[in-house]
Amino acid sequence: MAKKIVGYIKLQIPAGKANPSPPVGPALGQRGLNIMQFVKEFNAATQQMEPGTPTPVVITAYADRTFSFITKTPPNTYFLMKAAKIEKGSQTPGKGGTVGRVTKSQLREIAAVKMKDMNCTDVESAVRMLAGSARSMGMTVVEG
Repeated sequence: MAKKIVGYIKLQIPAGKANPSPPVGPALGQRGLNIMQFVKEFNAATQQMEPGTPTPVVITAYADRTFSFITKTPPNTYFLMKAAKIEKGSQTPGKGGTVGRVTKSQLREIAAVKMKDMNCTDVESAVRMLAGSARSMGMTVVEG
C-alpha cells in the first residue's frame, strides 16, 4: 500500500552545502522530518555537481515522518550568468546598457541540459525561452 503524502516542500539549496540552519531546518522540522538524514542524503546526491550550484529540490513528506526528494537542474538564470561570465543581471533591463551577451550556441547547450525540467517539446522552443530569460536579465543574444 502506498504511503500517505502529507505535503511537498520546495527549496533551493547550494549543491553539497546543505546544513540544518535555515531554510532547511525549519522547513523540515515543522513537518517532523529527520533534518540530518536529509542533509546527508542531499549532500551525497549532489557531490558530483559543482559545489555551490543552486539546486532546486522537491521534498515529499509522508505521514509516517519519512521523506523522499527529487533534485532538479539549476535555474536558467544560473546557466545564463555563467555563460555570459557575469555576477548578476541588470537592475533595469531594456533601459540602455546591457550587462553581457550570450550566443545561440550557448543557449542550445543550456537547453540540452535543462530540457527535462523545461515546459517545452523541442530544443528550439527551449532556446527561445532561454533567449527571453536572457533579454529580461539585460543580456544581448547574438548569433553564433
